[in-house]
Amino acid sequence: MLKEWKRYEAVPEAQKLARELDVTELTAQALWHRGFRTAAEAETFLHPEKMPFHDPFLMKDMEAAVERIARAIRDREKIVVYGDYDVDGMTATSLLVHNLRALGAVTAYYIPDRKKEGYGFNLKALEKIADNGAGLLVSVDCGIASVEDVKAMGGILDIVITDHHLPGEVLPPALAVVNPHRADCPYPDKNLAGVGVAFKLCQGLWQRLKGEDFQGDLELAALGTVADIVPLVGENRKIVKAGLAKLQDSDFLGVRALVEVAGLEDKEITAGHIGFMLAPRLNAAGRLGSGLDGVRLLLSRDVEMSEKLAQELDALNGQRQSIEAEILSAAMAELKAGEEDPEDMAAIVVAGRGWNPGVIGIVASRLVEAYYKPTVVLSIQEDGVCKGSCRSIEGLHMYEALTACKEELLQFGGHEMAAGLSLKEEKIDDFRRALQAYAGRTLREEDYVPKVTVEFEMPPHEVTFQMIEELSLLEPYGMGNPKPAFGCRDMRGTEAQAIGAQKQHLRFQAGIEGQPVTALYWNHSDLAPIVNAEELDMVYTPAINEWNGRRSLQCFVESLAPAQKERRFPERETLAGIYRYLMELQKQQGRIPGGAEVLAAGFAARGEHISLYTFERALRIFQELGILHQDLEEKGYYLPPVAGKMDLEASPTFRRHR
Repeated sequence: MLKEWKRYEAVPEAQKLARELDVTELTAQALWHRGFRTAAEAETFLHPEKMPFHDPFLMKDMEAAVERIARAIRDREKIVVYGDYDVDGMTATSLLVHNLRALGAVTAYYIPDRKKEGYGFNLKALEKIADNGAGLLVSVDCGIASVEDVKAMGGILDIVITDHHLPGEVLPPALAVVNPHRADCPYPDKNLAGVGVAFKLCQGLWQRLKGEDFQGDLELAALGTVADIVPLVGENRKIVKAGLAKLQDSDFLGVRALVEVAGLEDKEITAGHIGFMLAPRLNAAGRLGSGLDGVRLLLSRDVEMSEKLAQELDALNGQRQSIEAEILSAAMAELKAGEEDPEDMAAIVVAGRGWNPGVIGIVASRLVEAYYKPTVVLSIQEDGVCKGSCRSIEGLHMYEALTACKEELLQFGGHEMAAGLSLKEEKIDDFRRALQAYAGRTLREEDYVPKVTVEFEMPPHEVTFQMIEELSLLEPYGMGNPKPAFGCRDMRGTEAQAIGAQKQHLRFQAGIEGQPVTALYWNHSDLAPIVNAEELDMVYTPAINEWNGRRSLQCFVESLAPAQKERRFPERETLAGIYRYLMELQKQQGRIPGGAEVLAAGFAARGEHISLYTFERALRIFQELGILHQDLEEKGYYLPPVAGKMDLEASPTFRRHR
């Protein structure tokens, strides 16, 4: 997908910042891009370990929450921690349970079943918890939207809510509602994940009950914070940086087993390792199995049990990947078979009967990557209720969008970029119309062009070891603090080839003669013919590769696109030539094999050079006109019999160009 560069310009003020911090101007520019204007601000960011935590009692209702929990501990009253089934919820549950036990509490935990109970509180579970003798329930990472359930338990079960999701107009009538997003909460850091709020509760408990400044269990807090994709600034940055240092030698046997099964033992673990290797394995428990297994792993005090649970989650993660691929294929097929082209939709809403609700959030993310539209994926259940996951794009606040569509929904909650919902099956079309209408009013045409931020424009061979090593001061990277990306215009790659067990990845040389720099582009081996054939605009992050005692530069590609000069729209004569080429292929082979990349390279090999950009738009026009169909099973195309001439004005893409 073609991405528009969002280019940062160098500012002269960064030169003064570089001198004051004793860093290169490159690093100072990166700090300036992140909003740091003084050396003091930048020092706090670069060294979060020196920044003190905020007083937990600045958070609204923290006093009431700590007082009620302290009374339950003193009176030996049973406390149940009620968490969510994602990584944030599992780590928050484990963190709070571990500390309550350390403080002498009688405690248990409850994680709802994703399929049977869904997100957040449900009345039957609360009633069962009360019947089993609990006098106090403390939620983590959930509960803020459960107004009616909390009201129904009044006088039966005392409830303390800790959450970080956006509150609705009315707060649940709990004994305490600890959430930095409350309108009346003065807490200075609003970006905490659910596990971050649980960590602040633990700080309050240790401070009040033991007079101690609690800063433990940060590996659990780091896992949940990174997995929940909250901004890695402020306290989140302090939590993650300290937690990453503890992951390799954690006191939690389950954490160590998780690190080992992910193949990260003896490696310096980064936030990227959490996001792509550790969190998915934990998440697999809540998606396909039970979130309880994730908590059991994290709280395990037995080596053999820890290893067994970690291996089970590793296997579940493999199953999750297979199921995800199947649902994604089905969702894309449904979109292609619809009357409206996904490219013309203001927002995408796709539904499937029996789709596993545990993976539809990942599928929604994949569809956003493919189409760059706000996307909702719905799983139609046997009882006629649909469970959905939403992912958004820059410019559309998903929670606000769902609020505008609330008349069509049973329940919803979430954040700016991700949310969950439920609705009746018969309301799918009404909801689709409402969401598309809201997106159409909110988003502009330029909002639908994906952006990639380019901080520095520089060819790979000009990057130095010193630059990379100094930029590492900005780690850990994540939302709110992305890894600095470099851009290179009119790059010509060489030696492009597919690598990996399934030959799914792309490797090529991006340097100049005598200064080779290996480039890697994950899951894009199909671009090999194009890399070898035309000039490209590349966005990448540089890195140092160490192998057998030798260090070399390499780069990880974020985006490859035809060079600006190659982005020509196909006019009538070009379209006619491409159509003839496709007809010849079909006559020779019975079909048109390969994707756009392979076909464009084949067309260019005939001496008629054309960029991938131009070729892809030609294919799109043909598909819109109904004279070219994609064969998903055979991974190619075919031309149906056509009578009469092409009416190019019938193609929305061609009309927009005109």
